[in-house]
Amino acid sequence: MASRRAANLLPRGRECVSSLWVQKPPNILRQTASFLHHCHNHCGSTTRALHTGTPWTAAKLLSVDELFAKRSLQEHLKKVETEYSECLRAASGGGGGGGVTEQHCEDELRAKRTRVSLLAPLIQSIRELDTKERETAETETLLRDEDAALRELAELEHEGCLQDIQDLRQKILELLLPEEEADLSDLVLEVTAGVGGQEAMLFTDEVFDMYQRYAQHHGWSFDVLEHMTSEIGGLRHASASVSGPQSYKRMKFEAGVHRVQRVPRTEKQGRMHTSTMTVAVLPQPTEISFTINSKDLRIETKRASGAGGQHVNTTDSAVRIVHLPTGVVAECQQERSQIKNKEKAMKALRAKLYGMKLEEETSRRYNQRKVQIGTKGRSEKIRTYNFSQDRVTDHRIGVTVHDIRSFLLGEELLDQMNSSLQEVSNQETLEELLGETQQDGS
Repeated sequence: MASRRAANLLPRGRECVSSLWVQKPPNILRQTASFLHHCHNHCGSTTRALHTGTPWTAAKLLSVDELFAKRSLQEHLKKVETEYSECLRAASGGGGGGGVTEQHCEDELRAKRTRVSLLAPLIQSIRELDTKERETAETETLLRDEDAALRELAELEHEGCLQDIQDLRQKILELLLPEEEADLSDLVLEVTAGVGGQEAMLFTDEVFDMYQRYAQHHGWSFDVLEHMTSEIGGLRHASASVSGPQSYKRMKFEAGVHRVQRVPRTEKQGRMHTSTMTVAVLPQPTEISFTINSKDLRIETKRASGAGGQHVNTTDSAVRIVHLPTGVVAECQQERSQIKNKEKAMKALRAKLYGMKLEEETSRRYNQRKVQIGTKGRSEKIRTYNFSQDRVTDHRIGVTVHDIRSFLLGEELLDQMNSSLQEVSNQETLEELLGETQQDGS
């Protein structure tokens, strides 16, 4: 319980996404982690390493001051200001010519105006930061004044200016990060038992329950699409549609292979077993963003299997849909109604096909990314749940959380783990952005 109380003191949600950029330079990170480590139940560790084996230490996660000290960031901000001024100048002028040329000018002006509106919040924050930095410099001269009362007032104003600068810099960093289209999506969650037989199925059931509680913790809807149980109460495979604000953005880092190390209930001699299960997190596209040609589908109906009484034996309610060009299959037999099962199967199929499309785009755009995003690298072992040591370790960033039972509740500790992954991902994105700027300028 101590670790859960400690987790409640840590920043959550949107605040936590950039917390490592703002007020936690590397030495403070180590001190904070050391303090939590010596609580009754440990909450974290200082070692951060990517799943590729490349060390990712706390020193690599830069503070906001260190990021703004980078010449590449300053050059990028100047480039954005120049682009904004040019677009504003073009948008303020009129079009010219006639016919095709006039239409081309109108399209170009529309694009410039759109760009101006997108850049306006960032430019406003940059200008506010410049103003606040000038005010800070002015108060620093007053700190050396002979009048003690004036020095005291100047000191208070100086502290306020420094805090405003930190807040504005954090806001600028957040505005620099491009929005991922899929981050605004709902999702389809799939869990599948891996190696380990019945023990893997039992653990799959626990993880599926953890995500259901996680959805409840955030107030998201959790609609089960498939649920194939094992003989002793485990789970062979299951899928669910999850809907709610930032649901995909908060859960996309869960995709991958999860490993459990413990003495199974089925073990007679008390030996430790290692089992795995796989999680897939597929963004759910809208009708507008992704369409499927009905001619490419083969829809089959059959009688549902499993528990269900007379309904199972007499009704052809189960639906199986095959996407012929790719061979992707989606099934649903959760509902008594064939129509409802078809709707749910189509939702799962659309998510699978959209996930394949997104994975191709992600691989092209982020082939250097180290933290797993969405469905990328699903075959990688991303996390270990070790019951004998009472720990959960995420191998992509090397973060360890103790109190495994609380973690499996799907509340604060899982939230904190995903926030840590988001922090590292954000800094990687920013580094890529600045790297592209340096290449452009070279």
